[in-house]
Amino acid sequence: MLFKDQLDFVTQHIKKNKVRVFMTVLAATMGCAFLIVLASVGFGLQDSLRNEILSNEKVTKIQVFGDKQFTEDEIHEIKGIEHVETVLETITVNASAHSFFEGRDTNSNLYVTNMQNFEQVNGKLAEGKYPSKPNEIIVGYHFAQTLLNDAERNIIVEKNKKAEVEGTYYDGNEEGYKESLIGKEIEMSLVPNTGTVEETEKMKYTIVGVMEKPSNDWMINNSIYVDVEQKPVLAANLVAGDVKEDEMFYSEFNIFADSMENVKPILDKLKDKGYSVYSVTEELDQMNVFFLVLKIGLIFVGTIAVLIASIGIFNTMTMAVTERTREIGVLKAIGASPKLIQRLFLMESTFIGIVGTLIAVAISYVISFVANAALPLILEAATGEDAFSKSDIIFSLIPWQLVIIASAISIGVAMISGYRPARKATKIDVIQALRQEL
Repeated sequence: MLFKDQLDFVTQHIKKNKVRVFMTVLAATMGCAFLIVLASVGFGLQDSLRNEILSNEKVTKIQVFGDKQFTEDEIHEIKGIEHVETVLETITVNASAHSFFEGRDTNSNLYVTNMQNFEQVNGKLAEGKYPSKPNEIIVGYHFAQTLLNDAERNIIVEKNKKAEVEGTYYDGNEEGYKESLIGKEIEMSLVPNTGTVEETEKMKYTIVGVMEKPSNDWMINNSIYVDVEQKPVLAANLVAGDVKEDEMFYSEFNIFADSMENVKPILDKLKDKGYSVYSVTEELDQMNVFFLVLKIGLIFVGTIAVLIASIGIFNTMTMAVTERTREIGVLKAIGASPKLIQRLFLMESTFIGIVGTLIAVAISYVISFVANAALPLILEAATGEDAFSKSDIIFSLIPWQLVIIASAISIGVAMISGYRPARKATKIDVIQALRQEL
């Protein structure tokens, strides 16, 4: 029997029982779609959390814990580890930087670092260049915004009062210095967090660069970054402020790999050498394990829906065998093998599974798109918070791997559902089948 004839045999029965086959396909579609949409929630939440973690951390950064100060020999040893790009020491000054410019002022965190290593780690600036002279500095993205005069501070207070009445918050983005700060000279004094003197003498610095905007809208960065060559100058000012030498600066060491794939091998080598280190990739590994279990659970629950749909396929195929008993008898009488008869009915159940799966995949993508577009608006309307509409939360994500898994389950269950009726068809007695009335 030619393959074309086999297809004709299957399509004739499908056309003859359109309503029944349609309802069976619909059941298969609903089961498969439920499986994909349910599992897509796990994939979506995992992707959202992963993006959130990576947006706040540089993925190749390895943090070193403890009060241990690296010696030059240790830094050289760590840099010698394969795939280590740089070792960056960031020194936090134990004082607030009070900056003055054209009748405006602001208070900032002050950091001291090696600008060559800092440039290698942070890359492109939003504006300007990295310092090449001792008196040159770079500032955070919001430094100009926080440069305020008294009149603007009063305006911000009033706007905050109005925002509080409305249940919101005003961040002062309409005030501050609006022109470019590149090439502008500021005066900066230090307000020690310890000691007796409230504020040190003013020092002059030239702004040559502005950092990139933070990844999250709620983050405000108005920090000041100076080259390590300025450390003695800052120390001299802090000494005048009666700050103890061991309380002036706090160092933080971070090691940077050349790629994300090489972070774990470097972590293992550093731990073997006795360093207390941490990387965000470890958090990602733990998160991936959790979501793997969650996604397996969701797929299992979704598979139950597919199994329920398989009952309809089983009933449809059982009725198909019963209704076509005489045709099966004729096929056997003219020499059709049991394998051929079994294949014909398996083809029909497989057809139902494939059509149902294809429709389910299309419907699932539509539901996923609508959910991602509509749920933030619904949550915003329900809570009154506009953070949901502005966030990058992904409620549903359908990767190709999920489509493959769901399709394999759906089509596989459909074939299994049709197997027993197909086996039953091969056991029909030819004489009894031919005696059956039309």
